[in-house]
Amino acid sequence: EYLEVAMGVASGVAVPRAACAAVVALIVALLAPGVEPWSIAPGSAVRSRVGLGRPRRGGSSRARSGALGASPVEEVDALVIGSGVSGSCHAFHLARNHGVEKVLLCERNPVVGGNCISKSNEDGFIWEEGPNSFQPTPAIMRTVHELGITDQLVLADGTLPRFVYWDGILHALPTNLPKDLLTFFLLSWPGKIRAGLGALGFIAPPPPPPYEESIREFVTRHLGAEAFEKLIDPFVSGVYAGDPDSLAMRAALKKIYRLEGLGDFGPGLVSGAVSRFQEIAQEKVDNPPDPAWPTYKSGELGSFKRGLQTLPNAVAEFLGKDRVRTEWEVKDVVPVPAPDGSRGSGYDVTFLTPEGERTVRAKSVMLTAPTRVACKVASGVVPKAELLSKVYSPPVASVTMAYPRSAFRDLPGGTPGRPLRGFGHLLPRKMKIRSLGTIWSSALFPGRAPDGYELLLTYIGGARDTGIADMSEDEIFEQVDADNKKVLLKPDAGPGIRVGLRVWNAAIPQYERGHLELLKELDEDEVNAPGFFLGGNYRTGVAFGDCVQFGLDSATQVATYLESTTATRWPS
Repeated sequence: EYLEVAMGVASGVAVPRAACAAVVALIVALLAPGVEPWSIAPGSAVRSRVGLGRPRRGGSSRARSGALGASPVEEVDALVIGSGVSGSCHAFHLARNHGVEKVLLCERNPVVGGNCISKSNEDGFIWEEGPNSFQPTPAIMRTVHELGITDQLVLADGTLPRFVYWDGILHALPTNLPKDLLTFFLLSWPGKIRAGLGALGFIAPPPPPPYEESIREFVTRHLGAEAFEKLIDPFVSGVYAGDPDSLAMRAALKKIYRLEGLGDFGPGLVSGAVSRFQEIAQEKVDNPPDPAWPTYKSGELGSFKRGLQTLPNAVAEFLGKDRVRTEWEVKDVVPVPAPDGSRGSGYDVTFLTPEGERTVRAKSVMLTAPTRVACKVASGVVPKAELLSKVYSPPVASVTMAYPRSAFRDLPGGTPGRPLRGFGHLLPRKMKIRSLGTIWSSALFPGRAPDGYELLLTYIGGARDTGIADMSEDEIFEQVDADNKKVLLKPDAGPGIRVGLRVWNAAIPQYERGHLELLKELDEDEVNAPGFFLGGNYRTGVAFGDCVQFGLDSATQVATYLESTTATRWPS
């Protein structure tokens, strides 16, 4: 919506004003909606604070070992390893929309959801320790509708501002263009003009291939150093917890990278955005959403009343206990040999379970494990999977704290009874505040905190602060509490309530230089293992919506494969 307004402004007003509209529109609309800060699917956890709450178990609580019994080998058509968002959606769409009855979903943890972890406690707090929200998409809304959980869906007001903290001030990113530009002082006028002219196409040419521009290099070339430092850098921290000097622009922010040269009026991002609007309009015509799906407005954020784990829990309920196994950790995958000793059809997958080792023979296998697991488990089937060990995932801590409403200072748009009005705030690295940013959870979704309190979810660590993994729980809580006081609280505010903490030892996979080449090698090798599929946020995107879309698309891919092998018999 920012881009649409900006295009109208740019076509009818003077260059300085149009430049301001263009830069703010591009920065906010192109970076924030595609991957909302922290709507991520993290990696593996090292530790979480014990006794703070309970996972939302739903249908998974009674699906521990399923109905395998004493059978040494169970045969299925589709085996899905990992019950996170990607794996759960893949299994659901296979079973519901493609009629694959013999689906088995396996998870190493005691409950389904993978790294999608929603918790609550007796004090009335509900919080997330993995991904925290999502940008609504047709794929998400379709899945929500088909799972029958539309009544659990909650959408945050899309008009709520997003803030960037700079020199002691929370600057709201504009939501009403061009009016808000008059009071948007985060960028200086020289910075606005430099960024606007760049967005309109007055830029240096890109470096010749095979050189890959980093995010910093690309954005600085297009929008200037000030726009990068104050706006793009904190978004990079929010989306990837990454280092903008290492992340490859064409891999990490490929939708924005594609805009250069896409348009008919030069290499600027504005010209590319105009052409992209035309593509989006055509896509909506070609693939209209089903009227039965939940609707949403641009800019809204989504979750569920009891947290994001509602979705994988609903998948477990749909599949039933006989098709879901928890506390099953994958150990090995080997191809089933044909009678002549060559590779046959299907795979034998060994799991470590509470009842000992169990083997599942599957015609197809979808492995949605993190890179640290996939590089080992899959290398015997897809040798190039060993390359996944090179994908770096930095440590990040998710820290949830609560404060009485009386502890908050006067904040933009706030009132004594409602001190927080917004999505949250991002923290540019130059501000020397250790936290990456904070989601104002209780301001977004109802019922997240008891009366009189506000709930804050802060992320800290990342590729530029790996020392977070060596800190104690007390040290992390104290650091986040100090950062919250600096940005949001009154000087005499007491310590916050420590609600929840989880340290992700390997959080978000970093799409660094060479990542796309790595994936290309993986693609070329994977075709030599028919029926074996690799999936996860290292491959198709780190956002919640990316994972849902992957589950939808990959279900079609696997169903097509299974249909082509219907005449195949298991080797005797």
